[in-house]
Amino acid sequence: MLDNIKKESISLLIGTGEGAGEGAGEGAGEGARRRDMATRHATVFPPSPYAYRTDEGEPWVLPVVRRTELQMAADEELNHEYLPVLGLESFSSAATSLLLGADNAAILEGRVFGVQTVSGSGAILNHALLFLSAGFMEHREYKYWDDNRRTLDLEGFLENLREAPENSVVLLHACAHNPTGCDPTHEQWEKIADVIEEKNLFPFFDIAYQGFASGDLDDDAWAVRHFVNRGMELFCAQSFSKNFGLYNERVGNLTIVLKDKEHLEAVKSQITLTVRGMYSNPPNHGGRIVATILNNPQLKEE
Repeated sequence: MLDNIKKESISLLIGTGEGAGEGAGEGAGEGARRRDMATRHATVFPPSPYAYRTDEGEPWVLPVVRRTELQMAADEELNHEYLPVLGLESFSSAATSLLLGADNAAILEGRVFGVQTVSGSGAILNHALLFLSAGFMEHREYKYWDDNRRTLDLEGFLENLREAPENSVVLLHACAHNPTGCDPTHEQWEKIADVIEEKNLFPFFDIAYQGFASGDLDDDAWAVRHFVNRGMELFCAQSFSKNFGLYNERVGNLTIVLKDKEHLEAVKSQITLTVRGMYSNPPNHGGRIVATILNNPQLKEE
């Protein structure tokens, strides 16, 4: 599949908040609640996109993050040297395991790797204008949300996928869909995967809120894992700005899953060239905080 991904000749499909059907996504009520709460509190607190705050609306640093920073500051072996082009290996491997599960067959078979990026936006360039600037010839929006019935427009979503040109890249929110808050059910994700596989489309997931949607890290990654377990190739952009509260550290990871590990080094080489020309190498501090916590069972549990 990756051999056919040529940005000069394919489309990019991005979900839109408007549609005209019904799919009864299980997050519909939660999405409505979030929007209603945002409306009620708009005059009390300034806009805060899922950021940790105190009861007084002030920024709040997670205690485990604060302790990790103090531990790092006291470690005289740490320095400020540049990271490798693809970032901190201990971070990217931990982030990939968090997404797919450490026992995922794709990881055990050696056909997955991660690339530390400049947050989720650095991994996915999540904006139509930026995609077009990157060389994509066309972008389309697929139906997603039925505002009248306040639920997922699954039929419209699937219809648009079926209409997409072969080899198109489809941008998908893995959980806590932004801006609707409405996620497909597991059964609906299976139908979405069926069409993407049938039409030979390429899934590109965006997961910025793992752990926030359901409160369970594994459940929030279910969609990505389902696609991978079906043997599908994909990209997934991860952000740790929200779930670690590291908003200004720009901590992200791009997980790349291949069907065959023999292509891994070639793909990694192309990613390396792309990163080298964009930002050379990622920042160290935030990535090391996340790596330290995820690789320490006690800190991770906190």
